[in-house]
Amino acid sequence: MTAADERTELDRETGVDVLAAAREQVLERGVGLAEAQVLEVLRLPEDRIPELLALAHEVRMRWCGPEVEIEGIVSLKTGGCPEDCHFCSQSGQFPSPVRSAWLDIPGLVKAARETAATGASEFCIVAAVRGPDKRLLSQVRDGITAIRDDGNDIQIACSLGMLTQQQVDELVEMGVHRYNHNLETARSHFPSVVTTHSWEERWETLRMVHTAGMEVCCGGIIGMGETVEQRAEFAAQLADLDPHEVPMNFLIPQPGTPYEHLDVVDGKDALRTVAAFRLALPRTILRFAGGRELTLGDLGAEQGMLGGINAIIVGNYLTNLGRPAQQDLDMLTELNMPIKALSDTL
Repeated sequence: MTAADERTELDRETGVDVLAAAREQVLERGVGLAEAQVLEVLRLPEDRIPELLALAHEVRMRWCGPEVEIEGIVSLKTGGCPEDCHFCSQSGQFPSPVRSAWLDIPGLVKAARETAATGASEFCIVAAVRGPDKRLLSQVRDGITAIRDDGNDIQIACSLGMLTQQQVDELVEMGVHRYNHNLETARSHFPSVVTTHSWEERWETLRMVHTAGMEVCCGGIIGMGETVEQRAEFAAQLADLDPHEVPMNFLIPQPGTPYEHLDVVDGKDALRTVAAFRLALPRTILRFAGGRELTLGDLGAEQGMLGGINAIIVGNYLTNLGRPAQQDLDMLTELNMPIKALSDTL
């Protein structure tokens, strides 16, 4: 039993409120909540959500600061993926309307230029594949070279599936700053979500990326039929991984996928989950990603930014529309939250 787990047992025995315990443990000492404590937070009643969000915001400000990191993403290779991730419209195994397509290099350069114009510090190149082949890695290399030749010094991230050690080394040599590879959900729930590869295979890619010196971006999707206990498990497993960034997605039930009939996550549950993850990961970049518009709407997005979030993806996602980038930038201005890339140049 860890010290945090022992503290949780003490909280139960003494009747110390979990948020009071979190204030001392997370806000004052910077020690993230353990799995059992996260579960207590996820079970808080609705009338305590404002208090929870306020504490999560304090934690974010204390350990991460006021700046918000902006990122844009683009799909270099869309659709036709051989894997059976049940949430994904890009799987070639499901009758979804998404079809296989490649983005050319001029299109990639244009997307990077438009992303940089928003004040974003990150531009992520994504491909729907099990892992990259030589053709894809060559496209990524040519794309990064073209982006740099365009005079764009934005940081480049990639999300290209599972990697070998040689591929990790190639990406480092290309100058890739950060690698995204989501664990998607708790280890205990993963076999219900994906059957064509394992949670452990994803973990091994993340281990190699971390060892190679690239920043690790790893999160998942809330609302894929997991229990509240599994959400707590997932938060604890991410804390064990200690990624630089955790993107938080909320399920968009995609037509043609096995999850097309699942319900959209309730907004209050989404905010409760965001705050709980912040208390589990006090020093991590916590990024709003896909599904926030559907789950939270405009008001919910602002509440999330004041409830632990300190990064967002602007513009559209891989196969779904997002909010216009300017709408998010205006929101940050209204909230007096400086954009990281802009702050670095002032």
